[in-house]
Amino acid sequence: MSQFIKDVDWLDWHPNPVKPDFLVPEGAVDAHCHIFGPGDQFPFAPQRKYTPCDASAAQLWALRDYLGFSRSVIVQATCHGTDNSAMVHALQHLGNTARGVATVKTNVSNQELEALHAAGVRGVRFNFVKRLVNVLPFDDLMSIVEKIHKYNWHTVIYFEAQDLTAYRDFFTALPTIVVVDHMGRPDVTQDARGKAFEPFIQLLEENSNFWCKVSGAERLSVIGPPIYDDFVPFARKVVKRFPDRVLWGTDWPHPNMKSHMPDDGELVNLIPRIAPTPSLQHQLLVDNPSRLYWDESPSH
Repeated sequence: MSQFIKDVDWLDWHPNPVKPDFLVPEGAVDAHCHIFGPGDQFPFAPQRKYTPCDASAAQLWALRDYLGFSRSVIVQATCHGTDNSAMVHALQHLGNTARGVATVKTNVSNQELEALHAAGVRGVRFNFVKRLVNVLPFDDLMSIVEKIHKYNWHTVIYFEAQDLTAYRDFFTALPTIVVVDHMGRPDVTQDARGKAFEPFIQLLEENSNFWCKVSGAERLSVIGPPIYDDFVPFARKVVKRFPDRVLWGTDWPHPNMKSHMPDDGELVNLIPRIAPTPSLQHQLLVDNPSRLYWDESPSH
């Protein structure tokens, strides 16, 4: 039994997802998912802004097999703060079929970074969504980037569309590959071809080191499940425009969801709508994440 009581207004992950109609290609990677606890084994951070349900490595592994994926990228959840123990345990549990993205303190030591790298961590995540975290000063974040650069890690950034202008100079100063979570959370009630989404497209266009996760349908959509028709044009535009710099993930177990809990099988069924050809699907699910997370050459 977890030592923490889950926030009553956050939903638990879907217990019985459908088997996807879309068959992912061999070697497919779920490039954005999380591990929560279990809280009695890996306590949640005292300063967290939400308390989720437990979601263990074994449960993630079972879902991954059920959906047809071969590999996973586990992103450190804000509810665990900078204690990466649960994520590292999951990486050790999943072996070479998993990689991780950590959250670290500004005073993280080389010894700690070496241990994280050995476990399979290949990036750090900076969260700029103020309702979820207290954002660190830019100088502190850049000092972290300077430390990880020697390991050839990348930087993952999570922000909301209205904040892009304020953060753009800092983002573009990052010397690493930069991966944007959930397309920078655009307003999908707008036209994907309109002016509101253009600053994000320009960010990717003008900075070849920027990648994008075309995930988060359940978070961004106003129309909702299972079709998420308002989300699809945005993701499809990014995939077609930047096919060699896109990733996709389930976002399981979908923290902070209140309106509905998505069916992960239905999320997989969205993939051919945002990546319409087998070639685009292979780049999105196999080639790009393999290059970013499993290619150990210095110039990946």
